[in-house]
Amino acid sequence: MKLLSICVPCYNSESYMKQCIDSLLIGGEDVEIIIVDDGSKDHTAEIADQYQVLNPNIVRVVHKENGGHGSAVNTGIENATGTFFKVVDSDDHLKASSYRKVLDTLRRFSESDTQLDMLLCNYVYDKQGEERHKVIQYKGTLPVDREFTWEDVGHLRKGHYILMHSVIYRTQLLREANLHLPEHCFYVDNIYVFNPLPYVKTMYYMDINLYYYFIGRVDQSVNQKVMISRIDQQIRVNKLMIDYYTAKENQAMICRSKKLRAYMYNYLEIITTISSVLAILSNTPENLEKKNELWKYIKEKDYWLYQKLRHGIFGMSMNLPGKGGRALTTEAYKIARHFFQFN
Repeated sequence: MKLLSICVPCYNSESYMKQCIDSLLIGGEDVEIIIVDDGSKDHTAEIADQYQVLNPNIVRVVHKENGGHGSAVNTGIENATGTFFKVVDSDDHLKASSYRKVLDTLRRFSESDTQLDMLLCNYVYDKQGEERHKVIQYKGTLPVDREFTWEDVGHLRKGHYILMHSVIYRTQLLREANLHLPEHCFYVDNIYVFNPLPYVKTMYYMDINLYYYFIGRVDQSVNQKVMISRIDQQIRVNKLMIDYYTAKENQAMICRSKKLRAYMYNYLEIITTISSVLAILSNTPENLEKKNELWKYIKEKDYWLYQKLRHGIFGMSMNLPGKGGRALTTEAYKIARHFFQFN
């Protein structure tokens, strides 16, 4: 069995996937790199196959029809043989020195009697055209270099949420959680992080910069204009997270820890804020109606959740009346975007 399975979803990635895969090969035979060619129309498939020929004990390639990022991650989980699992997008890369330290830590846990559910590291916004890059780290919020539980977690500041870039899950935990991401949909990385959280009991945080998240391409999914054009998919993910959070069969697990429940609520609040802001920024009657429909959906799903979201600081700002209210919301969003550099 491998120590770590790394899934690399690829779709028309010929121009940048080599940097990503080369950064992962440093892990050697403790690692399996599962390159999922998601129906690419360029030379992605040939490049992936070449890596498999040259590194038969490390690289495995799966060719499939196009199903989107979530479908590629699902395929990675289905094919993983490693004790732990990580997703690395094909335009991102890992820092070599941090990568080696992470593997040492995972190896130590795999050889001990302690079952580790989730390992966290810092990630870096590798923003195009900027010399200084913003680092998202959790020092002061999460205990460093020791095993801990939800009860040891401090308050996570806005903009410092656990994202796909920062997390490594135990592979079997993802299967126990029955994680299956929707196909042909962007922004499913939020579901990837969100849904398994109630199954997580033991965590470990390393205060090192591991994941370099490239950001700045015009066609990138987190580009503001692109996000607005895909608002239906953002709202779809938002609703699926609401469904999961409010489902009776999940409430017992979510409520076993006040801190887990609070964190999941805060995450849901941020996603709902993003959905609402995108609709406001588009300033079209159609998308503003989609925002109203989303809030109606929350109200019908769980009235208590609706009241809490609606009367929180974000909920109130997202629902200010008239053009003046929307203008104030837009300015607040611009300030937050500049500070957190999320697109």
